[in-house]
Amino acid sequence: MNSRYTYLLNDIKGTVLLMAFCLFVVFSAGAQQPDKRHVTPVKPETNQVKPPPKGTDEKIIQQYISGDSAAAVAEARRDSLRRIYKHYPLLTDLSVGVNLIEPLFMAFGQTYASVDVNATLNMWNRIQPTLELGLGWAKSTPDDMNFTYHGKPSPYVKVGANYNFLFKNSPDYQALLGIRLGYSNFGYDITDVTYRSSYWDEYINYDIRGERSHALWGEACVGLKVKLFDRLSMGWMIRYHGIFNYGKNASSKPWFIPGYGPRSSSLGLSLSISYTLPLHREEADITTEPVRER
Repeated sequence: MNSRYTYLLNDIKGTVLLMAFCLFVVFSAGAQQPDKRHVTPVKPETNQVKPPPKGTDEKIIQQYISGDSAAAVAEARRDSLRRIYKHYPLLTDLSVGVNLIEPLFMAFGQTYASVDVNATLNMWNRIQPTLELGLGWAKSTPDDMNFTYHGKPSPYVKVGANYNFLFKNSPDYQALLGIRLGYSNFGYDITDVTYRSSYWDEYINYDIRGERSHALWGEACVGLKVKLFDRLSMGWMIRYHGIFNYGKNASSKPWFIPGYGPRSSSLGLSLSISYTLPLHREEADITTEPVRER
């Protein structure tokens, strides 16, 4: 009997000691935790630890290990954006080109032309201020008209900007939407004017020479730019334009406006061959730029 009670007492003591040890471990762990609370990376519905995203750096993994999942998720998102979307510098590149479409059309019989050189500054691979300087001239007898128009070689200027919709991709390929404001001050002659006099019942021929005029117009443009090879590119643009104001003379109106085309036209086309000068150091500098969250 005494030995039976002794064994029972030892079992009770062992159980109490085990329970006391477990309580000590639990309270010790609770006392060692810092006052600052962390959000643990655990999904409440599954009670499973969320793994860090693939390809994340050491900093993000350490944040997951420490239990600061909110900071880790934010850092992982910024890291993924840096990998997906390139952030280009303020001054990405500078392109200088020549518009050759109308001299090409003259080879097929067109009787007027405007040729310009253009410079485009690419900012963030998105906004592109543009300057176009050119020369226009004409020698044409318009259909169903009773005169020959001589547009003297005269300068014109256009200023504006493009927006590149492919700003997240390489500057080698661009889809553009642009606006332009154009101005020209020019001279012209009108010769071989044929007029039928109802009084004398005969045709009268005369010339109008030394006329001067000016014009201000606007353009809305859509176009593409593609890389040919190395730093050489080609760009197309369709231009819808309209005249804001032009100078009228007492005896004539200008038929052709340098940089615009025939006064009655509303559509234009440009084809430019351009050379691009990069303004950033290396491609690696572009991909490592941080992306600001919006």
